[in-house]
Amino acid sequence: MKSISSIVFAFISATFFFQGCAHQQRPVLYPNQHLTSVSRETAQRDIDECMRLGKEYVSGNYRTGEIAARTTRNAAIAAATGAAISAIVGGNVGEAAAAGAAGAGTATVAGEVLKPGEPDPLFRNFVEKCLRDKGYEVMGWR
Repeated sequence: MKSISSIVFAFISATFFFQGCAHQQRPVLYPNQHLTSVSRETAQRDIDECMRLGKEYVSGNYRTGEIAARTTRNAAIAAATGAAISAIVGGNVGEAAAAGAAGAGTATVAGEVLKPGEPDPLFRNFVEKCLRDKGYEVMGWR
C-alpha cells in the first residue's frame, strides 16, 4: 500500500508542476480605431489590468470546483469497480479499491490540468466588458 501512496504523491506533484506551466488564454483584440491609436504595450497593459481586476472581483473557483467534482465522481466509480473485480477474482478488496480510486482521481486531475487554460465564463465576460469600457473590441480568446 505504501507504493500506491508514493505513486499518488508523484502524480499530484507533477500535476501541480504542469498547472504552473499551463497556458492561460488571453483576449484577442479587433484592430478598431482605439487599438490602432494606442501602442501595443498600452493595449497589453490594459489587457493585463482587466484580467487582474477580473481575478480580484470574480471568483475563479468555477473550474476548480468542476474539476474537484469530476475527480471525486471518477475516483468513487473506479474504487467500486476495483473492489468488485477484486471480490470476484480474489485479492485484497481494500487495496484494489484504493488503487482504482487513486488512479482514476490522478488521471482526472492530470487530464484537466493539461487542457488549455480556458477561462471561467464569468471572468471572461468581466474582462471583455472592462476592455469594451476602455474602447477595445474583443474578437475571441487564445
